Amino acid sequence: MKAVIFEEHGPVSNLKVADIPAPEPAAGEALVRVRAVALNGFDPMILAKIPGINTPLPMIPGGDISGEVAGFGPGTDAGEFAVGTRVLIDPLIRGKGVFGETVRGGACEYVTVPVTNLVRVPDAVSFEDAAALPIAYGTAYRMIRERGKVLAGEKVLVLGATGGVGVCSVQLAKLAGAEVAAATSSAAKAEQLRAIGVDHVINVAEEDFVKSTQALWGKPRVFDEGGGADVVVNFVGGDDWARALRCVKRGGRMLTCGATNGYDPKTDIRFIWSFEISVVGSNCWTRGDLVALLDLVADGSLKPQISSLRPLEELPTSLQDMIDRTVFGKAVLRVA
Repeated sequence: MKAVIFEEHGPVSNLKVADIPAPEPAAGEALVRVRAVALNGFDPMILAKIPGINTPLPMIPGGDISGEVAGFGPGTDAGEFAVGTRVLIDPLIRGKGVFGETVRGGACEYVTVPVTNLVRVPDAVSFEDAAALPIAYGTAYRMIRERGKVLAGEKVLVLGATGGVGVCSVQLAKLAGAEVAAATSSAAKAEQLRAIGVDHVINVAEEDFVKSTQALWGKPRVFDEGGGADVVVNFVGGDDWARALRCVKRGGRMLTCGATNGYDPKTDIRFIWSFEISVVGSNCWTRGDLVALLDLVADGSLKPQISSLRPLEELPTSLQDMIDRTVFGKAVLRVA
């Protein structure tokens, strides 16, 4: 089968299109004909090598996979699924890890997966939109809906708002009826944020997000719940972690699902106790989260933001776009 692989860690030039044997499903597994695959923030990092992550080589990138069931392993109880069923793959395989990270990914024609990781795709959802969902949109859904419980009328600040998780956080907060401010360092991406309904765009290349947030919603006060954001979505961490606490209102929430700019920042716990701030962590997604997202896409409530849609062979171009930070939302590849 055709696949995009790398045999050694390093630059994008290490990626190549190869003809490799198709996998054979074992008992309890399905063989899936891949129709679309999406990239995530960890794909460039896996290619470059993440210390402590055991990446099998040769490696196939791509954690978000949609396609059709092409067969089953011997003796497999297929349950609700049959050959030809349109499916999305839950990328987290218990005991093995995540597709594209510690399990060979979906930038190829066929993958095998436990039947328990299959999620039926509604007819109204394209393979491309389905593939845009699992890792980034699933993570954002759990953080915004299940853990953060963002409500109508709340004021929400999203830092790092233009990647997959950030864009979906904006979309879900707006869908909940919140007033949303979003931070970016790009004038072009600022316009894209406005196009998906952001109420206030903060260009951090030109302005301080703390001062801008306080100018929008007031300065938080210890004994007054009127000023500040109800919710700050902060998965960037780093130097912005402590500063972001200055944006949260008394009794507000800081939501986090990652630390793209550093996991061990200095903090100022005086803000946490003085303003009674809740710091809410969120990790990954559940099968129910993926089903809920597919339903939102199917009924037209949510449209995944696809930054680029290219043939599989052009995966290196899409990966370079991610490294260059020109992607807004998701980079998706079609597998013919």
